[in-house]
Amino acid sequence: MSAEDLEQFETDLELALYREYRDVLPMFRYVVETDRRSYLCNSYEVSPHASAGSATWFELTLKDAWAWDIYRPTRFVTEVKIHTVRDLNIEELSRPVDRNPSMGDLESL
Repeated sequence: MSAEDLEQFETDLELALYREYRDVLPMFRYVVETDRRSYLCNSYEVSPHASAGSATWFELTLKDAWAWDIYRPTRFVTEVKIHTVRDLNIEELSRPVDRNPSMGDLESL
């Protein structure tokens, strides 16, 4: 396999991962970024931990998640536990608004 073939293979993997991300994004409520990886999930829990004389670290539990990892054979996971002393970024995704609701939907507004 030439260097060009390897580059094309990795480019194809990255494009497939991006397309999968775009397709699964509406299924999730949160985007979670850690220093190692990014995730999509529907629920999370953060627990800070401190011990005498050491830095505070965080335990993050994600439920119903999808991992942005090009080499992972299965990106959907039921639960993820992450331990880190680094920054966490958690963003709630906005839901698209139905611009043409049916009459039944108008009653619930």
